[in-house]
Amino acid sequence: MIRNDIRNIAIIAHVDHGKTTLVDEMLKQGGVFRENQQVAERVMDSGDIERERGITILAKNTAVHYKSTKINIVDTPGHADFGGEVERVLKMVDGVLLLVDSFEGPMPQTRFVLKKALALKLPVIVVINKVDRPDARCDEVVDEVLDLFIELGADETALDRPIVYASARLGTATLDLSRPGEDLRPLFDTILEYIPAPEGDLEGPAQVLISTIDYNDYVGRIGIGRISRGTLSEGMTVIKTNYDTKKVSQPLRLTSLYTFDGLKRIPAKEASMGDIVAMSGIEDIGIGDTVCAPEQVEALPFVSITEPTVTMTFSVNNSPFAGREGEYVTSRHLRARLMRELQTDVSLRVNETDSPDAFEVRGRGELHLSILIENMRRQGYEFQVSKPQVLYKEIDGVRCEPIERMVADVPQSYAGAVIEKIGRRRGVMESMHGLDRVRLEFLIPSRGLFGYRSEFMTDTRGEGIMSSVFEKYEPVKGDIPHRNVGALVCFEDGEATSYGLFYAQERGTLFIGPQTPVYKGMICGQNSRPDDLVVNVCKQKHVTNMRNASASEDSLRLVSVHPLTLEECLEFIDDDELLEITPKSLRMRKRVLSHEERARAAHRAKG
Repeated sequence: MIRNDIRNIAIIAHVDHGKTTLVDEMLKQGGVFRENQQVAERVMDSGDIERERGITILAKNTAVHYKSTKINIVDTPGHADFGGEVERVLKMVDGVLLLVDSFEGPMPQTRFVLKKALALKLPVIVVINKVDRPDARCDEVVDEVLDLFIELGADETALDRPIVYASARLGTATLDLSRPGEDLRPLFDTILEYIPAPEGDLEGPAQVLISTIDYNDYVGRIGIGRISRGTLSEGMTVIKTNYDTKKVSQPLRLTSLYTFDGLKRIPAKEASMGDIVAMSGIEDIGIGDTVCAPEQVEALPFVSITEPTVTMTFSVNNSPFAGREGEYVTSRHLRARLMRELQTDVSLRVNETDSPDAFEVRGRGELHLSILIENMRRQGYEFQVSKPQVLYKEIDGVRCEPIERMVADVPQSYAGAVIEKIGRRRGVMESMHGLDRVRLEFLIPSRGLFGYRSEFMTDTRGEGIMSSVFEKYEPVKGDIPHRNVGALVCFEDGEATSYGLFYAQERGTLFIGPQTPVYKGMICGQNSRPDDLVVNVCKQKHVTNMRNASASEDSLRLVSVHPLTLEECLEFIDDDELLEITPKSLRMRKRVLSHEERARAAHRAKG
């Protein structure tokens, strides 16, 4: 049976191409908000970090009504590091809107998400967004998108669908650029015409594949998925099973059932095949589980998620300042928090190590892990992490490493510097085109990109755009230089003084200011030379009974301090260093705090 009153779609695109802004406008024009209601920009980005960074991290569900049809919309992340979110929500929908920026054209994540959608044989409607940009190049971008479809092996029907030209910011869409749009009706009509309605058995025993997990303090874990067969009702008895583990639960009671309408979850007495629903009352429900009626227990296969490529060690903070600023500081707290994250993040892996105080955490990239760290920090956790490392694989007896496809859009005058730096990091240029602004495409080892983003922004004077996505594994490419500068390391415990910092700043760049508490072995700056240097930033000026106006502490001029962000700290630290993370501070430190022990270890390594 076909349910013509429903359409289920996902919006997929590269980061910053306007997915969340388009959903905002669809909600406004779908009548979700009152006319006089004040609506925040990017209303779907509900997390603090999502709003601050302007990126979507978790896939969100919403729904609008148009011409008596309910359109369920899933807004997905555009960052490659959160690709796991995209991969699993595609199992809930019958078609996708592929958003492409009218100037940037297809980017690495566009290729990644389109490949996944075509593999699931989902119909794709291409939306060229930001057509109001003065530098828009719509015709060229359409050609680039069609080339990408052909390259990824799309069939003819995929190439025959109409292309919608939209401005999410202005809330307009049109099928013909020569006739400017007035609203999003052309987009809604295209969705109804070209995205198929859900089809399945409406009378059979209920069956739902869980694709997303939410959590609520009152009802616990909430499973979200699409009903693929039958009807679910509140209070009915169900059984939970899993395709991979083959585990079958005892009969469970569905305590509450919700459908989506606008930004709200609406309690529902029952929901049928094709509906996207949220349910509670099923203990330990997880992503990939199937919820079935007891009369026919049949697990549905879940999409295989691309494996992690980056690993870090999360451990209990053991610095001299341990326990001063955090609320949750023990290994028990750290373990429980990481295990809780596993329940909602399918791309994450957490492994025990030889030490009960340390855990190996694997993710899809530096951003993926740094968002987890930032979330934990804001929740009151105190811990320390190691430098990110790539995960190697043995393929046919050869040690291989992850390779990423990197695309950089830069002004032509800076292209040479970018090509040279990427070459040093073992990158290989695949293509280069453009006149005033040049698009460069490289294949580069993942470890070659560690610490490169800030260097790239410096080299392009902030005008460059770069992004990358995992491509494949290849044999290890050889050594890549990491950091060509050393660290300034604190000599003793105490409080930094203007006098001590004044003489330390001659040696490099400082990360701390006066009156900052420091400890022996803590990193307080960057040395201008390749080796580490121990400096005494707590040094006091010797007091004598002679007046010397020129040497007064007030006359010591300190260069402005450059405090590092979380990402910059992760880029800076080396193998023998750790990053201490507390709700109030980020401190880099040596693994071995004692200068004498570090010197002895270096001597042993040489000899």
